[in-house]
Parts: sequence; structure tokens; C-alpha cells
Amino acid sequence: MDLSFYRDRRVLLTGHTGFKGSWMSQILVGAGAQLTGYSRGSEKEVSLFDLAGLRGKLDHVTGDVRDLEHLKQVFADTQPEVVIHMAAQPIVRDSYADPVYTYETNVMGTVNVLECVRLNPCVKSVVNVTTDKVYRNNEWVWGYRENEPLDGYDPYSNSKSCSELVTHSYCCSLLAGRDIAVSTARAGNVIGGGDFAHDRIIPDCVRSVMAGKPLAVRNPHSTRPYQHVLEPVMAYLMIAAKQMDDKSLAGWYNVGPDECDCVDTGRLVELFAEKWGEGFAWEDKAEPGAPHEANFLKLDCAKVKSVFGWHPRWHIDQAVEKTVAWTRTWLAGGDVAGEMDRQIREYLEG
Repeated sequence: MDLSFYRDRRVLLTGHTGFKGSWMSQILVGAGAQLTGYSRGSEKEVSLFDLAGLRGKLDHVTGDVRDLEHLKQVFADTQPEVVIHMAAQPIVRDSYADPVYTYETNVMGTVNVLECVRLNPCVKSVVNVTTDKVYRNNEWVWGYRENEPLDGYDPYSNSKSCSELVTHSYCCSLLAGRDIAVSTARAGNVIGGGDFAHDRIIPDCVRSVMAGKPLAVRNPHSTRPYQHVLEPVMAYLMIAAKQMDDKSLAGWYNVGPDECDCVDTGRLVELFAEKWGEGFAWEDKAEPGAPHEANFLKLDCAKVKSVFGWHPRWHIDQAVEKTVAWTRTWLAGGDVAGEMDRQIREYLEG
């Protein structure tokens, strides 16, 4: 990945204060991009965005992707060349509690971003980040390919499937004939330092350590395509850069780990225990009546490998090791941004 493409490039990133958005912001700031971030901001007591001191290093705009008029003004003011859309309601179980907000954010948010793209010819490259959960899940043992049917089961997954369809419609009709490239990227489950979301397994591991209590794991046998956050974030940046130079590269891409790194949740927790050492324990405790979630989910990433020559750089044990290293730095009151930069350099160096 050659980040020199982004030096002085006008980039608009939605969802920049989230977990993946903060890592991407750190990368783009370091690469010298003219970065505008658009986000509601973090409602958590602790956020990676603030821990990394990013607020003063970019054009930080507080806004909601559901607010079309405000979004139009931001596009008009900043005239972005590259748009990466990551703003979302990202939690499956939250989508059961508030499906309307989930659909408004994940579907109409995408409509609003693409409408602003349509109105601003300055935009030459767009990446809409969706999820591995957009596919109709048949509990297959093989990975889903980009040409599989889209049909998420729960409101979150379904709303992301709708986001894919909205993007396809805009590309075919409203953006046809324009000097622009638009792709969607369907990434697997990400882990890494600075994820403070609830109802995610690694943040739950960290909270368990801090509380000094065993972690109750409700689905230890569920298989997911876990990967370090830098894997998909770097892939998004690669796709956005490459397709701007060659519009024929625009399309739909799975971004996930190799098959050897698709592990079940129980193994992921065991790896965290191995890397952390003393002070962490967990127990298998299924949750009766819990909302439906897929038991088996893998991605076939042959397309992104074939088209771009991309491949994952860190195996799952390395991903957990990097997550633990960041967490120990944070808990010790160390240099969080420095640890992020160190891991970014290590990743780029291969």
C-alpha cells in the first residue's frame, strides 16, 4: 500500500470517530491528506478518537448522515476528491432494539452520501463500507462470494444489504457516464486496540480484565472471519486509490482473513487469554432467548486478491497480540497514538 497517493488529497470520511474510523483517520493524517471527518461523535465514556488526540489534526465536523441538507453543505465547502462512507449503526443486537434508527442510518445515510456525490463532480472515488453479513446466510462451510444473494437476516445485516443495493442503483442510473469510480467493501469482524463498543467479544474481554471477573461467552462455537482492523482499513484505502486511476477496478469486494484464520469465538477468547496471561478467565455461558445471529460465516476473498494482489498480512494470533499490546499501553497511561503509529508502520513494512 503506497500512502503517498493521499498526500494533499481532499478526503471526506464519514464515521471518522468510530473504531475503524479512528484508525483510518490516524493513517490519513499521517499520510498528509486534507481530511474532513463527518460523524455524530462518540457517545462512549472513552473513545479511541479522543485518546489518539485526533480532534485537532483534521477538519472535524459533527453531523448526522441522516441530515441531507447539512451533508450537502459539507460537501460543497470541502469539495472532496475521495469519499469513504463508514458511518453506520454497527451492532446486530442494537438493531433488534431500534430497527428504525438502524435503517434510517444505514440505508438513508447511504442515500444521502451518494446524493451528495451525485451533486458534486469533484468526487472521483467512493468506497461504501458494508459488512460480511450482507449475504443470505445458509450456514455454509465455504466462504461467500460477491455474486451470492444479498439478504441479511436481522435489521442490521438487512440494512447493510439495502445499502449495497442503493449503491448499485446510483452507479447504474444516477452516476452512469460520470468520471467516477464507486465500490463497496464487505469486511469481516474486526479486532484491534481501541474498540470500546458493547456487545463485541474483544472489548468484552478487556472489560472483564478491568473488572477482575470471568467473561461469560454466549456463543463460543460461532465462527467468524476475524481480522485486525488495519487489514480492512488499508484495503479500503487501496481500493479508493487504485480505482481512481483505473475506473474498471470499481466493483464489490470481500475483505477478510485467509481460511486458516477463520476461528470460532471460543478460540479467539483463548488466544486473548494466552496473549494477556494472568488476570483473565472466561466461561461458556449460552444466553437463552438471545436474538438470532449466524453460527457460521466466512468470506471468499479471491476477487480482491486477484484484482489488486491484496492479501492479509497478520494472522489471527498476531492480530490478538497487537490488540493486547495497544490495550496494555492504554491501561498503563502510555502513548496511545504512538502505539497506533508503531503498528501502522509494522503493517506497512509487512
